[in-house]
Amino acid sequence: MTITGSLLIAGAEKRGSKGEFFGIEAATGKPLPVSFGGASAADVEEAARIAWEAFDVYREIDLEPRAAFLEAIAEEIDGVGDELFVRAMAETGLPRGRLDGERARTTGQLRLFAKEVRGGRFQELRFDAGDPLRKPVPKPDLRLRNIPVGPVAVFGASNFPLAFSVAGGDTASALAAGCPVIVKAHSAHPGTSEIVGRAVQKAVANAGLPAGTFALLFDTGFEVGQALVADPRIRAVGFTGSRRGGTALMKIASERKQPIPVYAEMSSINPVILFPAALASRAEEIASSFVGSLALGAGQFCTNPGLILAVDDEGLDAFIARTRDLLPDVAAQTMLTGSIAKAFRDGVGRLEKHPEVKLVANGKHGGEFEGTAALFETTATAFLEHRELQDEVFGAAGLVVRCKDVAELEKVLDGLEGQLTVALHVAAEDEETARRFVPRLEMLAGRLLLNGFGTGVEVSPAMVHGGPYPATADGRSTSVGTLAIYRFLRPVSYQDFGEALLPAALRPK
Repeated sequence: MTITGSLLIAGAEKRGSKGEFFGIEAATGKPLPVSFGGASAADVEEAARIAWEAFDVYREIDLEPRAAFLEAIAEEIDGVGDELFVRAMAETGLPRGRLDGERARTTGQLRLFAKEVRGGRFQELRFDAGDPLRKPVPKPDLRLRNIPVGPVAVFGASNFPLAFSVAGGDTASALAAGCPVIVKAHSAHPGTSEIVGRAVQKAVANAGLPAGTFALLFDTGFEVGQALVADPRIRAVGFTGSRRGGTALMKIASERKQPIPVYAEMSSINPVILFPAALASRAEEIASSFVGSLALGAGQFCTNPGLILAVDDEGLDAFIARTRDLLPDVAAQTMLTGSIAKAFRDGVGRLEKHPEVKLVANGKHGGEFEGTAALFETTATAFLEHRELQDEVFGAAGLVVRCKDVAELEKVLDGLEGQLTVALHVAAEDEETARRFVPRLEMLAGRLLLNGFGTGVEVSPAMVHGGPYPATADGRSTSVGTLAIYRFLRPVSYQDFGEALLPAALRPK
């Protein structure tokens, strides 16, 4: 599949006229072959217009063809040759094994949503029969279904070039709901985005769907994304990225004549609570698992364990001692982009210079485009006094907070912002105390883990990948798992409709 640097609009390819840019080799910072043209305001207008035109058709196609379409996208992506991996490895610095797994996750979630569509449960069909003889007033006949909200703008993520990008979870769940999708590709992996976009475009054509069901746009700045969110035909947004980027889009969406939801996954440091008995019995084992989780993928996961909370005792000393032994052997890893690598170095540098923070250990040092794992420690008193210590450092960096006792640990938890995950490491002797923590933790995060770490998000009907702000813009939602479809639906009630006017799903069987 040839990369041309083209926008994909209306079932065709088009060279963007608003400047040009190149994909960058993550390991060297050098431009990769083929330039990409940025979309113009006219391109955004065209993509939004045809998406709106496609919506009236796509939203009402039967569930079986919609499910088959999702499966066809998965098959097209599975059928792409090695050029997908060659380009993705170059653009992201991620190894082939990671990308193999990510493609499997991408196609697996498309097939999972196809199954969800076939089952039809997401429609939430409800029937409340009328009673004309009810006194003192007749009871109306009421029927309810969920309908798709309209075209959705999806922003590709930097850290998941497949599973959270062009055909990732936001796109899969929006298409499953019956919403056309316009993807704003991430500039960190434009070639990968085009290859996957062409696979989706081919599936649209083969299914005989309106050409506006899917579009792919590139941007040389921020204008395309801003224009998409502001366009009145866009009715929801899916975003994974920085808090700054997410809140900027939320502001645009809220100031529209008709405000729309922005489902933004933004910032999380994912606390890990180490209870005393667990540390007393297996501090070294927990430390080994922690280091593996911290350094996985150069720490470039939104669920990376960035904060360790524990009572200051011998068990915590043993945990820190073991991490101090292990971290120096952790190799530096290529980060996704030069800007991400620089931001990581800057974040680590701020911790190194902070007067209330002490360095525990570093991993092996690398080059300009690599990240070196690092672990720091501080006291609960300092952590509570210095709010900046809560700031996410995106990469393999962690901070241990030593608490005087359980009460102080609880105080630290109460001062945290919303999180994607909280992990508890517990032994039998800790269970009574841990049980008391659970209601507090439910209010803090979308996923609670026992004796594990948040890295690795299972695509499942029971998964929640979300949490209170700023983990996500709306803590009632998830971007992973079949519940993600509900972000792009809204309920409509039909009162006293005769059979001839009722939608097919609500007619008597």
